[in-house]
Amino acid sequence: MKFSMNIKSITIALASMIMLAACEKEYKSLLTEETNLGNTAFVKFHNAIINSNRTYIYSDMVPLNGATIAYGGLFPSLSPSYTALAAGTRAIAIRDTLAPSTQYPISFNAPMTAGTFYTIFAYDSLNAPQYKVVQDNIQVFNDTAARVRFANFPYSTTAMPNVDIFSQKQQANIFTNISTAAVSDFISFRAGISDTLFVRPTGTTNNLTQLNGLVATAKRNYTVIFRGSYRSTTGAAARTLTSFLSY
Repeated sequence: MKFSMNIKSITIALASMIMLAACEKEYKSLLTEETNLGNTAFVKFHNAIINSNRTYIYSDMVPLNGATIAYGGLFPSLSPSYTALAAGTRAIAIRDTLAPSTQYPISFNAPMTAGTFYTIFAYDSLNAPQYKVVQDNIQVFNDTAARVRFANFPYSTTAMPNVDIFSQKQQANIFTNISTAAVSDFISFRAGISDTLFVRPTGTTNNLTQLNGLVATAKRNYTVIFRGSYRSTTGAAARTLTSFLSY
């Protein structure tokens, strides 16, 4: 009986030690995760390179996306998600891995600040792709409006005019004189109503294309982007105005 009781006591002691070790391991894991979040930047990628269909993005030679990112695609695709990167200067590459490929690769270094959100825009054409890294100044606000910004990334072999974005509901320009490859700040935008936005060469009423039925959700941040071939009105690469949820 005494021997049996000793075995029982030892078993209970061992179980307690295992539970303590498991709790300590879980605590350390959570602690490490919290520490890592303090040294993390957050990145979103939009592919506006016309006619591209197998784009991959890499950070320090590590692929970020599993599935290819086609023209007009967003990564992460589940908006408004961002992918997490270690803060610091990251070596970014944007390319097609299929050999041979007519898409020229892009490589650059991007300083990433901890706790900061970024969108990387790739744009232009397969043989002359460009990029722009923009800090997303996500706004936390107490009103019931949404926030909208405008990104201007059309493609042309000749110079393009600056553009305005005209709101049908407001009967006014909400963005004015935005140059090519520029991204505006976020502005307040009425939530819960359907609005149609038009792209116009600055100072004119000539509609280049439009975004129908934009209904913004309160307290959300949206990016409206003008992309595609500036001179084309038909086809997969035609100029177009679309939007995605930034945050």
